[in-house]
Amino acid sequence: MIHVFIGTKAQYIKTAPILRQLDAESVPYNLIDSGQHAAFSRTLRGELRVREPDATLRVGDDIATLGAAGAWMAKALGYGLLRPAHLKRSLFRGEGGICLVHGDTPTTLLAAMLARRAGLRVGHVEAGLRSYDYLNPFPEELIRVLVMRWSDVLFASSEWAAANLTRMGLGERCVQVGGNTAVQALAFSLQGAPVRRRPFEAYGLATIHRVENLHRPGRLGTIVSLLLELSERRPLVFVLHPPTEARLARLGLLSRLQGRERIRLLPLLPHNEFVQLLQGADFVVTDGGSVQEECASLGKPCLLMRSATERRDGLGASVRLSGLNRTAVGEFVDHLETLASPREPMVGDPAGAIVDHLRPYQ
Repeated sequence: MIHVFIGTKAQYIKTAPILRQLDAESVPYNLIDSGQHAAFSRTLRGELRVREPDATLRVGDDIATLGAAGAWMAKALGYGLLRPAHLKRSLFRGEGGICLVHGDTPTTLLAAMLARRAGLRVGHVEAGLRSYDYLNPFPEELIRVLVMRWSDVLFASSEWAAANLTRMGLGERCVQVGGNTAVQALAFSLQGAPVRRRPFEAYGLATIHRVENLHRPGRLGTIVSLLLELSERRPLVFVLHPPTEARLARLGLLSRLQGRERIRLLPLLPHNEFVQLLQGADFVVTDGGSVQEECASLGKPCLLMRSATERRDGLGASVRLSGLNRTAVGEFVDHLETLASPREPMVGDPAGAIVDHLRPYQ
């Protein structure tokens, strides 16, 4: 049996091309939802044309705080590690085979550990990404290294990722899939994107959500200051993830952004609405790896509010690292026209390649 374990919104979006391919080819699979983003995922599945999960680890509202996420992780691990037989029956339907996990989130680690405990093989999508700095990003860099070492099959989206796996001594487990499912997900969502009224005639799009930024007050304060400075040069649309909005409010930073004529604050949007907003923006400011990949695919100027990234998408071309440095931010805006590049078409079919490799496990 093929098992697919999904935890976050981004994992749903980037795994959806694989699930649609499995459905299109009538390949049976067991879909497991961690329940981390339970409320949002219900709407997202309809948008992405992904069926309902066969099993859900957690039922309730979205987990919005770091403390709640830690408590839930501990409980889920205890459930799996102490009751492996029940785990295999309830989540994995009593079947063996392979469990597909994605990315580098705490849910990725949880899924890999539960699958291994149930005696399954593990396949890691988006394997081989490395920043080579365990603190940037933290905990993602540590998680991805652990998951890659525990996985039996490593699906690498690029030659660079495959080379990293070889450097780690994991080259024999590597399967190059000829591209990134994030680009396939972007193309799918843009096709069904509703027409949305532009918030400004010309604007930049901002989104911040990573733990390394949200839970360092000084760092988050610097990001808010930089966004305010950017808005003086170009209007900004700031899409707020619920944890981001809560953290900004707690630190007294949200009030600095509210009521600004040149800043529009929006709640978290459906993916097809977000990518339409992204496509219409003059530039993007983010700390998200998925958004970096989308910007690179569209040739959209993108400023990463980070000091290091595990991805090579667009770096040196349309994507720049800010290092949270005011000079770098100013230079980015000054040279927007030279940073934009034509959209590059997808050459391979990563979802198809992954499904082809999984077929023997059905």
